[in-house]
Amino acid sequence: MKILLLGCGKMGGAMLRQWVNHDGNQFTVADPAAIDLPKGVTHVTKATSLPTAEFDVIVIAIKPQMIADLLPDYSAALKPGGCFVSIAAGCSVATLAGIVGEAAIMRVMPNLAAMVGMGVSGLYANPVCTKQQIDEVTAFISQTGSCVPLASEDEIDRLTAVSGSGPGYVFEIMRSYVDAAMRLGFDEQTSRTLVFDTIAGTIETARQSDASLADLRNSVTSKNGTTQAGLDALRRGGQLDALLDDTVQAAYRRAAALK
Repeated sequence: MKILLLGCGKMGGAMLRQWVNHDGNQFTVADPAAIDLPKGVTHVTKATSLPTAEFDVIVIAIKPQMIADLLPDYSAALKPGGCFVSIAAGCSVATLAGIVGEAAIMRVMPNLAAMVGMGVSGLYANPVCTKQQIDEVTAFISQTGSCVPLASEDEIDRLTAVSGSGPGYVFEIMRSYVDAAMRLGFDEQTSRTLVFDTIAGTIETARQSDASLADLRNSVTSKNGTTQAGLDALRRGGQLDALLDDTVQAAYRRAAALK
């Protein structure tokens, strides 16, 4: 496919660096500020530099407040029967359709780990999209990690609260965990190694196991042992479950309000 990436900021650029590692698609970036683009990517700075009806997909990776001003200039570059794919948070399909008219439109919510090929993206396609378009877009989004099909835009808001914003929660938990290790007497580098490798190894253990998370937790928890003592403090009064529930609910409410 021929793909036009409209905007190449942090997220668009991160996804592009994963996409160019795979064969099968040709990429053009439209962004006057783009620098250090991967080899083989065509770069333009304005819409008038593009031929009409050239691209199978236009990926919208600019800030939501810029879309109404910029997208009309570039929409003529889409082939008849092509589709728009937006990774702009908070910009609904209805908003996009109000700009480009009746068209095949997909919304994708990626997260930060796309930059290392381990991202989680959710994809919602409007009814104009064909199965072939959905399959093709899902395939190239999956080059940045996993891609979860979604049945509604409300599911995008819910996914945003869990995985889209999720790296921020995890970084904060890791920061607090590292600080706790340092207060126990380890230096910063040792604390980072202990925490990062513990988390990475635990995640991989869970991935490779068919057991439930509760069963895995119980398998490393001896009665009256050190893990039990730590868990009793962590889970006191149901505070961990309540805190995480409050976290994702607050993010969900904000995601819904931004549309």
